[in-house]
Amino acid sequence: MNAYRPPSELYPFQSHWLDLDGIAMHYLDEGPRDAPPVLMLHGNPTWSFYYRDLVLQLRDRYRCIVPDHIGCGLSDKPGDDLYPYRLERRIADLDALMQHLALQQPLSLVVHDWGGMIGFGWAARQPDAVARTVILNTAAFRIPTDKRFPLALWLAGRTRLGALLVRGLNAFSGAAARVAFKKPVSEEVRKAYTGPYDSWANRIATLRFVQDIPLREGDPGYDIVQATEEKLPGFSGKPALLGWGPRDFVFDRHFLHRWQQLLPQAESHVYPDCGHYILEDAGADLRQHIGNFLDRNTRPGNG
Repeated sequence: MNAYRPPSELYPFQSHWLDLDGIAMHYLDEGPRDAPPVLMLHGNPTWSFYYRDLVLQLRDRYRCIVPDHIGCGLSDKPGDDLYPYRLERRIADLDALMQHLALQQPLSLVVHDWGGMIGFGWAARQPDAVARTVILNTAAFRIPTDKRFPLALWLAGRTRLGALLVRGLNAFSGAAARVAFKKPVSEEVRKAYTGPYDSWANRIATLRFVQDIPLREGDPGYDIVQATEEKLPGFSGKPALLGWGPRDFVFDRHFLHRWQQLLPQAESHVYPDCGHYILEDAGADLRQHIGNFLDRNTRPGNG
């Protein structure tokens, strides 16, 4: 298990663990066990810490489940010989967690960054398990045709120099802790984001996630992305909220517009001065919108 632990005043939660064939997945399970469940999925290079304030806001009336993907946060960080860092396995890990928890009602799915592809990749296979969605600067579809793949991501994921920078100098997590915020945050918060990724070995997932981005047919996971995208219109009958920071250098207005095409019923909250870490930048205002959205659309005893 990971030795890092953030300050308790920033992360006042009890840890839970799921054994995945000898690899420990860390997750939060906060709130009444019989309350409507809310599953929150982070991306790269964040971890469950990203959702800390949303959990604190919701846990009085919702069951908040927040896993750390393998290689991230407080979960184990195995080598390639023990774990395949691929989208298919990420979805399988999530399914294992859901089977372990054996929820008795449909859940609310909250996703950010890679959490969108993992979460909707899972949800597309059991859509009845998801009652409503909260979508935050993410994708679960192929890159929009009018969006150019960012050079920084290509460098990090497709070149040997990029791999050296990400794992040797913490270029991905470290850079994100500086540029992904568009509003001021404390040094303690920045350190908490990078804390789990403090060595070459502990940065394996931050690199593998970038290397695993499916760009074209034949890439690992591309078939999952395509199949998931084809099923997204099936979620158009479910309540959805879009919270967006258009100053995101990856998930910008092109991705927001694609979501609005796929889910025309979605409630949108766009913050023009905010970026990728939208829950940090938009803060209490977005969290209040999310809480209100869940309260309006959740029926007691029915998720």
